[in-house]
Amino acid sequence: MKIRQIKALTDATVVCGGDREDYEVQCAFASDLMSDVLTTDCSDVLLVTGLCNTQTIRTAEMADIPCILFVRGKKITPDMLQLAAENDMILMETDHSMYHAVGELYSRGLLPVY
Repeated sequence: MKIRQIKALTDATVVCGGDREDYEVQCAFASDLMSDVLTTDCSDVLLVTGLCNTQTIRTAEMADIPCILFVRGKKITPDMLQLAAENDMILMETDHSMYHAVGELYSRGLLPVY
């Protein structure tokens, strides 16, 4: 699923990597527990989370996750933005709950990691 589709389905704003809306993710993983995020072994993953801090960006970097959707109205900080830009990541924000966001994405065909 392309970033532009994810953006439309979740009413998200692309905060970092807006020039890459044609990038395509193959699957998604939703978690606020970063130790679980480190267990993913799928490439081109969208991480959906409400944990909004630099540790989330660092965890995604370690797990080779290129795209993160922050839910529940969480706002990306300047430090997060800088770190994500340095790692060529795509960051998005939405006011929707995690349940709503992943439900929309799953119902439109985005596969889960597990």
